[in-house]
Amino acid sequence: MKIVILGAGQVGGSVAHILASEANDVTVIDADAERLQALQDRLDIRTVCGYASHPKVLEQAGTADADMLIALTDNDEVNMIACQIAYTLFNTPTKISRVRAGGYISYQDRLFKDEALPIDVLISPEQLVTDYISRIIEHPGALQVLDFADGKVRLVGVKAYEGSTLVGQALRTLPNRMPGIETRVAAIFRQGSPIIPEGNTLIEADDEVFLIAARKNTRAIVGELRKLDRMVKRIIIAGGGHIGTRLAQALEDRFQVKVIERNPETAKRLSEQLSRAIVLQGDAADENLLRQENIEQVDVYCAVTNDDEANILSAMQAKRMGARKVMALINLVSYVDLVESSGIIDVAISPQQATIGSLLTHVRRGDVAKVHSLRRGAAEAIEAVAHGDYKTSKTVGRRIDEIRLPPGTTIGAIARGDEVIICHHDTMIEADDHVILFLVDKKRVPEVERLFAVGATFL
Repeated sequence: MKIVILGAGQVGGSVAHILASEANDVTVIDADAERLQALQDRLDIRTVCGYASHPKVLEQAGTADADMLIALTDNDEVNMIACQIAYTLFNTPTKISRVRAGGYISYQDRLFKDEALPIDVLISPEQLVTDYISRIIEHPGALQVLDFADGKVRLVGVKAYEGSTLVGQALRTLPNRMPGIETRVAAIFRQGSPIIPEGNTLIEADDEVFLIAARKNTRAIVGELRKLDRMVKRIIIAGGGHIGTRLAQALEDRFQVKVIERNPETAKRLSEQLSRAIVLQGDAADENLLRQENIEQVDVYCAVTNDDEANILSAMQAKRMGARKVMALINLVSYVDLVESSGIIDVAISPQQATIGSLLTHVRRGDVAKVHSLRRGAAEAIEAVAHGDYKTSKTVGRRIDEIRLPPGTTIGAIARGDEVIICHHDTMIEADDHVILFLVDKKRVPEVERLFAVGATFL
């Protein structure tokens, strides 16, 4: 596939790295020559230095015969205009654009269509992060909560708690421990290394365990692996920017929400936008302010300012002063790795990984309905749709133990209509099943795509 990427920032560079490693023909446009050179030194890609929405620059990058344009610059308007030019001048089949401003997102149904702004896929990092945080808040104890099959299936990542009923137990005993609840362990990470789950695998304390189940069962499952935390009531959000505003709006009707914002004008604007949440003007790292707000009684403290260091430090401060669970928005990948490996913050939220996962859903070959990056991008969870029949498909009409899965790949569940089927070795895959797979090595993704490709005789 020939793909033109606009923007060589953190997200653009990461997407280029992933797509180039999967044998795509990738060209990256950016106005920063040094940034492009750094990418070209480590990746097998073409680069073009120039303004991303200029027709001549797009033409030089080969947009005329590209299969896809992915606009990931920091400027919404540049991204949108580039998609318009790709459509008008070059008839590019698929145009994906990152758009951050809520003012555009509010009118997306009317704005982003061929007769207006021809963007095929709209990526809103702020909305992706808001949805991601909301799901974690709904599942106390979970480190990661990911939806598949229109929300019918959920993959939940938890850290096994010392003293929970499942620690020290073999996976084959799982049905006895949770009668009436069907689930499957898709993967286990122990001290950062993946362990392929088998019947005699024992869960150890501090294991990072990924379980897949029907959405209605996920809270009960999380409770078995950890102390069943009390339901969340009190939430403090540090930062009243795009993400802080969206998050407060999403949560204020269900929880007691307070937002701390340093800038007086932003705090005033935010107080006018929110109906129930309380807005406090001040420094989220101020010990006196946190003490006045009874930080020790706060269930979730979520730092989502534009400053990584401020988010990390204020979350650490809140944790030290008694907040039950703290989350920090972290853009820099090296910081995410450091924070997650040290355990100083409960959940590190990476907008980059959320955006990349959403992008990959539309880039993967074959009928891939959903892609989520896990373990800071080292692993992936994929929802693939099975098509064809026994003759034309490598999966349809076959039991799971008959399918030649790539090493390190497991099939956890199938969504068949409104039914959720937790998979076992003898589960049969049928046409149009939505199959949820877990890959501990994302380099195996092309093999999975080929596995779900339909033979030439399928009509």
